[in-house]
Amino acid sequence: MDPAQTSPGEAIRITDVIAHPLSQTLPKPTVTSWGSYTKVSIVLVEVRTDAGLIGVGETLARFSPKAYADLIETSLKPRLVGQDARNIGALWQSMRRSLSGRAGGMLIEAIAGVDIALWDIMGKAAGLPISKLLGGTGRERIDVYAAAVNWVDDTEADRELERYIGEGFPRIKVKMSNPVKEACRRIERLRDRAGDDIALCVDANWAYNLDQAIEVGRALSANGYFWFEEPLAPENEQGYEELRKRCDVPLAGGESNFTADQAQRLVANRTLSILQPDVARAGGITETRRMADYAALHDVGYAPHIGMSGIVCETASVHLAAALPNFKVMECECDLSPFKRELADLAPGCLRQKDGTLDVPTGPGLGIEIDWDAVKRLRIQ
Repeated sequence: MDPAQTSPGEAIRITDVIAHPLSQTLPKPTVTSWGSYTKVSIVLVEVRTDAGLIGVGETLARFSPKAYADLIETSLKPRLVGQDARNIGALWQSMRRSLSGRAGGMLIEAIAGVDIALWDIMGKAAGLPISKLLGGTGRERIDVYAAAVNWVDDTEADRELERYIGEGFPRIKVKMSNPVKEACRRIERLRDRAGDDIALCVDANWAYNLDQAIEVGRALSANGYFWFEEPLAPENEQGYEELRKRCDVPLAGGESNFTADQAQRLVANRTLSILQPDVARAGGITETRRMADYAALHDVGYAPHIGMSGIVCETASVHLAAALPNFKVMECECDLSPFKRELADLAPGCLRQKDGTLDVPTGPGLGIEIDWDAVKRLRIQ
């Protein structure tokens, strides 16, 4: 339906919600402190309306995607069908009440996929990209960094670093793990190879206890790395506060947070310099914006996490980055997986970036069209 045919006062009723559990084998394993990832999954959420508008969203469901799809279709869908798709705030709260208990886990990740799809519908109905619906800052391009140099042997790490530099990335993330002495040696080695003109940061994926993180943090500070991401388990908030006092490198985290209240403590006391919610985990665009706005109130930067997600998560993150005033830099995952290459008509960010910047889609909603044949190929039966 042409957006011009959609009356501003006329409801756009949801007629169906379809959850597509998708799985892929990565072209190259992603190796972190958690181990080697060779296969990951997501759920693509499709929301249909009586106006003929279809929205798409993405749920972070790296494992057991059929369980997420079942949750969406049995618990969330009944609360959505028949409702006005543009009442996003009310629908978010209704979905949140489908399960009792503290917010988090599969429920909020499932809501994220639906929420992104609702914003896609809203943009299509208005004829505007999501970045404009969010208020916009006038950004037409955003800064990105390459992710990532994996926790692999020196030869492979050098090769990955050189690849990203050759592709024009001025900022690069490095995965780090144990043993600590090896990590500190890797930190110094890659700084020497990259030179002073390339900005480097580290992601530890919770690899360390506090004493280990202090030692690694000091090595990062001595070698000019621009942040230390998730050095400790996300529940260890007191540990993060102590680490902040005992090393100079800025701390980044938040990809493991589901809702704004879970980010509150470390943002309010500025233990974190950078907050990194993942839109496919943190309740979608609605809750991620709340997190970023709260961070802005405390002079904490916003840097979207992408990881091994798909093109819908990446594109929704670009729109948030374009709109929010405290945006700093966005992760640009370079895995070239089917979720990024095959699912839509938009090329992955790592192929579109130029000199570490990425264009913001200008079409209505997300500004992408899904390849439904690719969805069928990747769907788990």
